[in-house]
Amino acid sequence: MPQNFRLTLGQLNPVLGDFTSNSEKALAAWHTGAKAGADLVALPEMFLTGYQTQDLVLKPAFQAESQAALHALAKNGPEGTALAIGAPLLEGGKLYNAYFLLQNGAVRVIARKHHLPNEDVFDEVRLYDSAPISGPFELNGMRIGCPVCEDAWHEDVAETMAETGAELLLVPNGSPYRRDKHPLRTGLMVARVVETGLPLVYLNMVGGQDDQVFDGASFVLNRGGELAVQMPVFDEAITHVDFERTGAGWQAMRGERDIHGPAYEQDYRCMVEALRDYMAKTGFKKVLLGLSGGIDSAIVATIAADALGPKNVRCVMLPSEYTSPESLKDASAVAKALGCQLDTVPIAAGRAAITQTLAPLFEGMAPDVTEENIQSRLRGLLLMAMSNKFGEMLLTTGNKSEVAVGYATIYGDMAGGYNPIKDLYKTRVFETCRWRNTHHFDWMKAPAGEVIPPRVIDKPPTAELRNNQKDEDSLPPYDVLDAILEALIDHDKSVAEVVEAGFERQMVKRVEHLIYISEHKRFQSAPGTRLTLKAFWLDRRYPIVNRWRDQS
Repeated sequence: MPQNFRLTLGQLNPVLGDFTSNSEKALAAWHTGAKAGADLVALPEMFLTGYQTQDLVLKPAFQAESQAALHALAKNGPEGTALAIGAPLLEGGKLYNAYFLLQNGAVRVIARKHHLPNEDVFDEVRLYDSAPISGPFELNGMRIGCPVCEDAWHEDVAETMAETGAELLLVPNGSPYRRDKHPLRTGLMVARVVETGLPLVYLNMVGGQDDQVFDGASFVLNRGGELAVQMPVFDEAITHVDFERTGAGWQAMRGERDIHGPAYEQDYRCMVEALRDYMAKTGFKKVLLGLSGGIDSAIVATIAADALGPKNVRCVMLPSEYTSPESLKDASAVAKALGCQLDTVPIAAGRAAITQTLAPLFEGMAPDVTEENIQSRLRGLLLMAMSNKFGEMLLTTGNKSEVAVGYATIYGDMAGGYNPIKDLYKTRVFETCRWRNTHHFDWMKAPAGEVIPPRVIDKPPTAELRNNQKDEDSLPPYDVLDAILEALIDHDKSVAEVVEAGFERQMVKRVEHLIYISEHKRFQSAPGTRLTLKAFWLDRRYPIVNRWRDQS
């Protein structure tokens, strides 16, 4: 009976719908494993198609191309070494999220997903059929069970596989990042190890897809929950894991154990990778953004420079008569520190022309937010014109606090293709800027050091749409606002519970009202990086028309 088994883990980044590229990447990993003497090369859940496919997987033509790519991959692989890879399976009129074992030119084994996630960003009950629990398969003397992603979050699949002879649990995943998720994953996988008495391999993909980033962080556990291997977070990696048969069963030999950074580092890396992959996978090379001299545009410019390199980021200052000299200096300082191009395009003349055009209709009416929003919409018009002319994608710069309460102008500063800080509350923007000024890593393409001047972080936030305007003229202080927003949005607290926590009822009701009446803006807003369990899009789905209010 064999006493050794080598498993090669491919923590890799697929491109959704690119069967050619994904097949080539899978084949390269397969050959790498074969050359290293691997018995099995494993890739993540739905790797062949990319993940998440959403309704694209329901198209018959997509399903057919996926199956053709799968069988072509099987025929092109090296002899001997097997490959495990995720892809959809249409079988008997049912569609499954499946995991395939390819060996010696053919599909040898198929594991089908049993538990379909139907919460957070997942809607798999809409897409797939639930399959009976798959049994383990035998490969070179080892019996392997494959609970597919969600299957390992429940005890029944792993226990059934153990009871039917599995000696190792290989869990392929498409698990997107959210803050502090890794301890939850490891805790659940330790539970499966303790329940079954089997070693477990947790294999996750990496890379961005729309709002989500798959963060990798794959790991291997031995009996008792001992960590044998910890792969890096966010990076593509191929790792060989050696198992030895002992008197108590198979045991993984200790390998690399990457140390993951704290939450601020991982959040920032997630925003960088989200933008980098969104650009690469949609075909854009460069971005532009309005750089106002404020903190939000400063951190977005920094994220963009870290993701794409400063030479691929165009910053545009669009001053009006209300723009302070300090804002002009601050925008220039940020662009200079990052090494980005800065163009200045004054809007006073354009705003005056629009005001004159509307004057006959607005005669006798006092100026109000209408005139303020004209400035924002004119900036959006000019930035979109530059985006069209230069072929550079426009980034929006609204933080989660503003997005939540609608403190942004639709068709104005909300115009653009992507928003890296969409799920970052304002108070966390402040801290993220301070963190970036004191930290630098190889994956950052912008310079190290103080790239956001402290005065940009410390000055009172303002949209500068009228004289002496401050955000606190319209909103509670951000520390108060964010605490209320986090309670109402992230934790679904009632108004009464938030009031009991020490906040004025009138203020809480006002914030609640702003959240609900701003839904139409969020519905039309650009996608942005998901960092939390209640990001605006798939995580939190509310109606636009809604008269209900919490009366507690």
